[in-house]
Amino acid sequence: MASYLQIENISKSYGPKVLFDHIGFNVNEGDKIALIAPNGTGKTSLMRILAGKDKSDSGGQIKFLKEIRIAFLEQDYDFDPEATLLEQVLAGSEPFLEHLDTEGRFDYEHRIVRILTEFGLNPQAQMHTLSGGEVKRVAITQVLAPEADFLILDEPTNHLDIDAIEYLENYLKRSRCTLFMVTHDRYFLDRVCNIVMELDHGQVYVYKGDYANYLEKRAERIANYNAETDKVRNLLRRELEWMHATPCARTGKAKYRKQAFWELKGRAEEAYTIRQVSMEALEGATRLGTKIIDCYDVSFGYEQNGPREGLVERQVLSGGDLSTPEKVLPRGGDTDLQYLIKDFSYKFQRYDRIGIVGRNGIGKSTFIDLLIGALEPTAGRIERGESLKIGYYRQDGMQFDESQTVLETVSNLGLLNQFLFPHDMLNNPVSKLSGGEKRRLYLLTILMQQPNLLILDEPTNDLDIVTLNILEEYLLDFKGSLLVVSHDRHFLDRVVDHLLVFCGDGLIKDFVGAYTEYRSFIKDYEAQQKSMTRKPSAQQEKNERKQSNEKKRLSYKEQRELDQLEADLEKLNAEKSEIESLLSNPDAPYDRIRSASERYEALKQELDEKEFRWLELSL
Repeated sequence: MASYLQIENISKSYGPKVLFDHIGFNVNEGDKIALIAPNGTGKTSLMRILAGKDKSDSGGQIKFLKEIRIAFLEQDYDFDPEATLLEQVLAGSEPFLEHLDTEGRFDYEHRIVRILTEFGLNPQAQMHTLSGGEVKRVAITQVLAPEADFLILDEPTNHLDIDAIEYLENYLKRSRCTLFMVTHDRYFLDRVCNIVMELDHGQVYVYKGDYANYLEKRAERIANYNAETDKVRNLLRRELEWMHATPCARTGKAKYRKQAFWELKGRAEEAYTIRQVSMEALEGATRLGTKIIDCYDVSFGYEQNGPREGLVERQVLSGGDLSTPEKVLPRGGDTDLQYLIKDFSYKFQRYDRIGIVGRNGIGKSTFIDLLIGALEPTAGRIERGESLKIGYYRQDGMQFDESQTVLETVSNLGLLNQFLFPHDMLNNPVSKLSGGEKRRLYLLTILMQQPNLLILDEPTNDLDIVTLNILEEYLLDFKGSLLVVSHDRHFLDRVVDHLLVFCGDGLIKDFVGAYTEYRSFIKDYEAQQKSMTRKPSAQQEKNERKQSNEKKRLSYKEQRELDQLEADLEKLNAEKSEIESLLSNPDAPYDRIRSASERYEALKQELDEKEFRWLELSL
């Protein structure tokens, strides 16, 4: 097995803060490594050094196997807003295109179109029309298209919806590439990686195996370290007692005992104790009445032929303060609207723990704005309880006075300690924090308000795994109602007990259960759909229809609709298979690929709508 990368003696510091010091490790061909470390300890710096975007402070050596091709996914992606998606990826792929002939470039373009289409994107759309999650898919396409030997990925699942995460997960599992990545997505890590590398207090620890094995072996390492530290401290205590008990004037005090004491003291001061954080809930949330938020036939849409951006003035609510939200209405009336939410009715209950899932751009953030009163519905009404106190952690809500210290920003010492802000960091200005540390601090500004309805919009983005574990423990003990928009499957499984699933065209389905249960349900349903494509005999069809009618007692009109849906689904699934076959064909004409990719996106949406309607009538 070839060694793809050898790292020796590299270091990185920012001012007095040492991120890592003279570390080294190897990456072998076929390794799929996940790097884990708390925010602000050097994960991104290490990756940038490996990718040649930054340099080690101490020199050192970074040796890649000769002629291997490397692709690097950074968290920030620069793009031309006027370029099409295909043009953008090609522009970013110039180093890989230089030595390709005409046929090679054609194959490369075909691969780009196929990946973009599988991500649910139109290669001919312009970049400025995309949401943040869709831009991330384009960035990932640019990394996957070269089929590089070695991938370096910094938080690849950030801002992706669950379908895109599962696509990338399956791609990397199948790929024979060598992988070095940072991720906070524990399911993604567990299913893709075979090695976990931990960066802890400037040193690197390597664990072969899955995430569960890492947790077990890390716990053993911490226990062993703390046991050794305790031995040093006990010995130091005894030496200190001896030093104090011996009169200063006594000449018989052995010099070697004195020297041993100072050496032990130095060892104890240098030692650190890795705290196993046990999260305790804050004092209870503000008392919540019986009425939370009641929704009655709520709809919200925008003009179908108009631009989506600019039709609605969104209020940016900083720090979760929703005491006087400015209510705004969509302009243009309610005629010819494209609906994000349609005829939604639900009464939120005390201690509800709800997850909101759906693809990027489908209306989840708009739904939250309706609930908090930042937007008014196009139709229907929303009533809120008098004692309702909302804490809203939003993706774009992080606003600080960066000249203030950490302690001036969040004055609750217990909360700061529990969320891994040590004493020596409290007087640091916010401007000195890493992006992930700022996210963690922003989260605390919401939690310290003691809301009784906590709304978290993508809380796991930019948080490290340790912080996520702490946050999950906090939420499990939270004494209020919880509403979470997230694409982190592990996080959803741990903290919510039912889902609001955004299906498209305003349809929102309520699913009781965790996210993994929902995915199992969908997979069973899809398997049932595939079996439907095998044409049953006339007698079987008659019996099944009879059983269905007896079970559901469908009206004549509903039964006709169900029959038509089954026929439509069979045709649409057949068309989908034909398009997928065409997109997988490297010899297919480019104009056919382009038109097929445009049809594929609309076809998937049409299938989703008809499948959910079929499900409604069938169950």
